[in-house]
Amino acid sequence: MTSVRHLVYSSRLFNLSKSASVNTSVSRHGTQFSTSSRCMTVMPAWVIDKYGSNDVLRFTKNASFPVIDYPNEVIVKVFAAGLNPIDVSMRGGYGAATMSMKRDPLNIKQSGNEFPLILGRDVSGVIMECGLDVKYFRERDEVWAAIPPWKQGSLAEFVVLSGNEISHKPKSLSHTEAAAIPYVATTAWSALVNTGGLSKDNCAKKRILILGGSGGVGTFAIQMLKAWGAHVTVTCSQNAEQFARELGVDHVVDYTAGPVEEPLSALEKFDLILDNVGGDTEGWAPSLLKPWTGAKFVTLVTPFIENTDRLGIADGMMKTATTVATRALKEALMPERKHY
Repeated sequence: MTSVRHLVYSSRLFNLSKSASVNTSVSRHGTQFSTSSRCMTVMPAWVIDKYGSNDVLRFTKNASFPVIDYPNEVIVKVFAAGLNPIDVSMRGGYGAATMSMKRDPLNIKQSGNEFPLILGRDVSGVIMECGLDVKYFRERDEVWAAIPPWKQGSLAEFVVLSGNEISHKPKSLSHTEAAAIPYVATTAWSALVNTGGLSKDNCAKKRILILGGSGGVGTFAIQMLKAWGAHVTVTCSQNAEQFARELGVDHVVDYTAGPVEEPLSALEKFDLILDNVGGDTEGWAPSLLKPWTGAKFVTLVTPFIENTDRLGIADGMMKTATTVATRALKEALMPERKHY
């Protein structure tokens, strides 16, 4: 899995309007900016108008300016945006059917209404405007967030988010640093803590295997687990081995040297496996778990989205249900698995 990369937007703040109808400004970095965006209708952004390769990406200065539709929403001026593997997948159409259902559950709108689509799941910036019910934030607060994949993303000048989706940016981090963190960090936390049941209180000396350990989620998972006292084994390329060891990894298996099943099978069994790779790993990886101990296989690669993309919502859900039922029969005689 490729490492998280961040795309930095200019830290310069613009004076959005000189109109008397707009709240005027405070000085920051020597430049004045307005705390309201009501007068704006368009903004710069990177968009796609259809799914495909990198060729579908288009820069425009006329993207629709986000508006507050609900009283708990805020408009954030983007200082830095983060790109994740899911953005690359979504550019190619991954999750299109599922995200369309989330955006339009009653199927009222026409197909393709998500375009022009703005990618980018990570954002760090400054609140420009708050809805009436926003209680814990105010204009000019510095915030960061992981943007849900069904919403317009951060590769734009502004983005609208719920007050529940943002938090105050740590003062110790620059906007550039902050934009590299939220999506992969929350994914790693959800997989290990919410699904895997791990914490600083129960992780000491547990053996953890991370398949695909040098990517964004893997690197955050490594640091969390080592801080909690776990023994961590990862698979990664030879080029990433030194990087992984600098993060504290105890054992590295190089997947470029050949299939990893054999060298991993020679090791002591694991208490939890975090799968960032997918593919055929689910066929062999659970055999590496400690039997009858509540050991868990947590995968970030679920068949649901792929099935709905390929078969549609109804047939995709049926296919997924069949797959899950089949797995459930196998799991009756296998160590505990979990899908995230």
